[in-house]
Amino acid sequence: MSHHLLLILHIFAATIWVGGHTYLIFRVFPKVLRHKDTEGLLAFEKSYEPLGMSALVILVITGAWMATQYGISLNDIFSFSGPIERVVSLKLLLLLCTIGVAISAQTRVIPTLRSSPAQLPSMAVHATAVTGLAIAMMALGTFIRYGGL
Repeated sequence: MSHHLLLILHIFAATIWVGGHTYLIFRVFPKVLRHKDTEGLLAFEKSYEPLGMSALVILVITGAWMATQYGISLNDIFSFSGPIERVVSLKLLLLLCTIGVAISAQTRVIPTLRSSPAQLPSMAVHATAVTGLAIAMMALGTFIRYGGL
């Protein structure tokens, strides 16, 4: 597949991932926290999760594929030996952090939301962290155009 088509798919998926989380933070959470509306949050999560997770999978696949097109192999990951390797390695570290935060939310917070609206602030912290990580990955990706960091 051409690099340009991969980039288009990657940017489209990033739009869904970053945009969905940004919408959650700025539009859904203020109302959810104000009204202690766990059902509203769970409805958003149920509606967005299939699209958001599909976008994340596409981001990982297209990102890995584009990295190979730049000549980065598995041996180069986390070597930080060159500008592109630094960007890819940092994005992978942020992805691992995102997975950690998501696992925490899925195992510790979301299962108790229905019975405990007191968990809403914790969920807001988790969602804000994922959003911040997503924005950081997006910003890092822009450095590829300039040859990396």
